[in-house]
Amino acid sequence: MQKRKSRGRSSGSSTRKPKATHPATPRQRQIVTFIRDYTHKNGYSPTYDEIAAEFDISKVTVFEHLTKLEDLGLLTKDPHKARSLVLADHVELPDERPSCIRLLGRIAAGRPIEAIEDSRVVDLETMFHSSHPTYALEVRGDSMIDDHIADGDYVIVENRPNPYNGDIVVALVENGEATLKRFYREKSRIRLQPANPKYHPIYTTNPHIQGVVIGVIRRTQ
Repeated sequence: MQKRKSRGRSSGSSTRKPKATHPATPRQRQIVTFIRDYTHKNGYSPTYDEIAAEFDISKVTVFEHLTKLEDLGLLTKDPHKARSLVLADHVELPDERPSCIRLLGRIAAGRPIEAIEDSRVVDLETMFHSSHPTYALEVRGDSMIDDHIADGDYVIVENRPNPYNGDIVVALVENGEATLKRFYREKSRIRLQPANPKYHPIYTTNPHIQGVVIGVIRRTQ
């Protein structure tokens, strides 16, 4: 007796394609970012003409980009309305990473100046980018206070073993302790100089340099 072939769906049926979360091309990222910033500033989305003028491209090219973004599920638009562009809630943009903080303008620490809203961001990841691996250390003590590095601050360190004179370094000295000091080469020794007159320099001939400080982060209480 011939067996009948099953017409039911197999358990290995194709799965749903993952939802896109970010634009596919740099230009699309620029357009989405412009739509977001324009809408945030004005309360409504830009027109096709305004997008075309912003990037010096044709209205046809704008339509093609927006159609692709709509196909990706990153925005919706109404062809019968001029300002109907709405970004999807799940859109991810480079300047919205956790390491990015919105830059709203400049402010003087002396006499007052106008703080102007700015659409740029301070990207901590880019700011402390290095060709060497980087890591952070929490500072304990006040030996570098005159270099504006206080107890409780975080120093960003690049893993570079060959510092220049005057660099602030993380050094492992003979007693096995790590210290944060300025590095100076002298005739027959290395001077690790604190930035606080209460402390004396450390003199050594063979410190193990674990890294060079490239930034400081302070969180006010």
